[in-house]
Amino acid sequence: MTPPVLYALVALWTPAIAALLLAILYPLRKKGQPAAVVAILGSLVSLGAAITLFTDRLHDDATHRLVVPWIGSGASTIAEVGVHVDGVSASMLVVVTLVATCVQVFSIGYMHDEPPEAYGRYFTYHALFLFSMNLLVVAPNILQLFAGWELVGVTSYLLIGFYFKKPSAARAAVKAFWVTKFADMGLLFGLLVLFAASGTFGWEPTLSPPVATAVTLLFFLAVVGKSAQFPLHVWLPDAMEGPTPVSALLHAATMVAAGVFLVVRANPLFEQAPITRSIMLGLGAATALFAALLALVQTDIKKTLAYSTCSQLGYMVAALGAGSMLGGFFHLTTHAFFKALLFLAAGSAIHAVHSNEITDMGGLAKRMPLTATAFSVGALALAGVPGLSGFFSKDLVLESVEGKLGNVPYAVLMLTAFLTAFYMGKVVFVAFFGKPSGEKAAHAHESGPSMSGPLVVLMVPTVVAGYFGATFAKVQGEPYHFAFGAGPATASALGLAGIGLAYAVYGRGPRAAVPAPIAMIDRVAKTRAVNRVYEWGFRNVTLVLADGLAFIDRYVVDGLINLLGWGAIEGGRKLRPIQTGLAPDYVLAVVLGVVGLAVWAVFGSWR
Repeated sequence: MTPPVLYALVALWTPAIAALLLAILYPLRKKGQPAAVVAILGSLVSLGAAITLFTDRLHDDATHRLVVPWIGSGASTIAEVGVHVDGVSASMLVVVTLVATCVQVFSIGYMHDEPPEAYGRYFTYHALFLFSMNLLVVAPNILQLFAGWELVGVTSYLLIGFYFKKPSAARAAVKAFWVTKFADMGLLFGLLVLFAASGTFGWEPTLSPPVATAVTLLFFLAVVGKSAQFPLHVWLPDAMEGPTPVSALLHAATMVAAGVFLVVRANPLFEQAPITRSIMLGLGAATALFAALLALVQTDIKKTLAYSTCSQLGYMVAALGAGSMLGGFFHLTTHAFFKALLFLAAGSAIHAVHSNEITDMGGLAKRMPLTATAFSVGALALAGVPGLSGFFSKDLVLESVEGKLGNVPYAVLMLTAFLTAFYMGKVVFVAFFGKPSGEKAAHAHESGPSMSGPLVVLMVPTVVAGYFGATFAKVQGEPYHFAFGAGPATASALGLAGIGLAYAVYGRGPRAAVPAPIAMIDRVAKTRAVNRVYEWGFRNVTLVLADGLAFIDRYVVDGLINLLGWGAIEGGRKLRPIQTGLAPDYVLAVVLGVVGLAVWAVFGSWR
C-alpha cells in the first residue's frame, strides 16, 4: 500500500468511523456536545490526511489505486471498490474536508440552543455526509461513485429536513430528494448503457460517437439535478429551510458540486461527445443568467445565495462544456471557499437578528465587524473583483467560452458578472452598511469564537487561492496561463460597475421604490413559473396517468386474477354434490369407469 493510498483511506474512513460510533452509541449521541467532538475530530483527521495527500501530489504525479473485487460473474470481476488517487481526487478531498470541518465547528455555536438529542443527531448526519462525499470523490469507477452519489442524496435529505416538525422544512427535504432522484435515473441508465457497450464501469473506455453521446447525455441529466441547473434548479432555493450551516455544507462546496465533479472526473467520456458539450455550454450559460436574475429580487439572504450558487454552477458547467476542465474545476474550488464563507457569515447575521430578511438587518457592520468583513470579502470574490480568488477562476471560465457558439455564452456570462456584482452589492449595502432597520438589528452582536473562527479560516483561501492557480493546475497535470487581457479587464469593469450601481440604488438602505426593470423581474419571479409548470404537469399528466394505471391494475389485472379465483370457487361448488360420502355411490362410479375404459379399449382396437 503506497502512502497516497493510505492518506486517501484515512480521509475516507475517519468520518465513517465517527458516524458509526455516533449511530451505535446512543448515550454519546444523546449528550450532544460529545457528539460534536467526535464528528469534528473525524473531520480534522480527514482534513489532515487530505492536505498531506495534496502536498504529496506536488512531487508525485502518478496515479495510485487500491481496489478489491466487489461484484463478480463466474471467474471474472464486473466491478471493484476501493480508492483512486490522482490530482482531481486529491484536490477535491481538500475542498470537501476543509469546508466540512469549518461548517461543523461553526455549528457548535449556531446550533447550541438545540436539545441535546437533536444536537447529536445533527452531527451524526454531518459525519455520514462527509463519508458519503469522500466515497464519491475517491471512487475508482463510476459504479462506486453512484453509491456515494446516492448516499449524498439521502444524507442531504436528512440535513435539509433536520427541522422535520416544521412543515416547510419537511416539504423542502422531500422536494430536494425527489427532484434529484428523478435526475439520478440518468446516471443509473447511463451506467447500464456504458456497461452494455464497453463491459466496464471505468472512467476512460473508448466508445463510438453515438454511444458516447447517449451515455454523457444521461450523465448530464444527473448533473442538471444534483448541480441545480435549469429546469431542475427548483429544489435548491427551497432547501434553504435547513439550518444555515447545512446550506454552507451542501449548497456551497459539496452536494451541488458533485455534479460538476462527475463531469470533471468523467472528462475522457465527455471528450468523446461534442454534442453533449455544446448542450452543456448553452445550458450552463442560460442557467447562470436566469438564476442571477432571480437573485436580483430576493430579500431573503439565504435565497439570494442559493440562486447565486445556481448561477455560479452554470459558470462551471459552461466552462466544462467549452472543454476547459481546469477552468470548471478551479472555479468549483474557489467558489467552494467564498460561498461557504458567505453562507456562514449570513448564518452569523441570522443568528444575531433571528431573521433571514436583509430588510430586518441594516447597520450590522458597526455591531458585527468581523461578520461584515467576512461577508464583504466573500461578496467581492464572488463579484470577481481583481485580486481575490473569484477573479482568477472566473477569468479561466470566460477565457474558455470566448469564441464558442458565436460568442453568445461569452456575452451572457459577461452580463451575469455584472448582475452578480449588483445583487451581492445590494445585500452588503442593505444588510451591513445601510441604516438599522429596527430592533432586531439594534440588539445584534458579534458571534462567539466557534462561529467567528471558521469565518477567519475561510477568508484566507477566499483571498489567496487564486494566486495558486499554477500549483492547482500542476496537480491536475494541466497547463495554466493567466494574462490580464481584454476579457478579464471587461469582466472586472462590469463587476465594479455592478457594485457602483448597487451603491447608487441601495447605498442608503432598502428603497420603497426599486428600479422598474427589477420590479418587473420581481413580478415575474413571484409567479414561480417553473414551479407552476411542474405543478401543472403533476396534476394534469402524472396524476391522470397514475389514475389510468390504477384503473388497469384494479379492474384488468386484479379483475383477471379475481375471475380465476371465482371460477375455481364456482367450479368447486358445482362439483361438490358428486361427493355424497356413500360407499355404494363410489362403487357404482368405479364400475362405470371400468366399463367405460373397456368400451374405449374395444373400439380403439378396431380402429
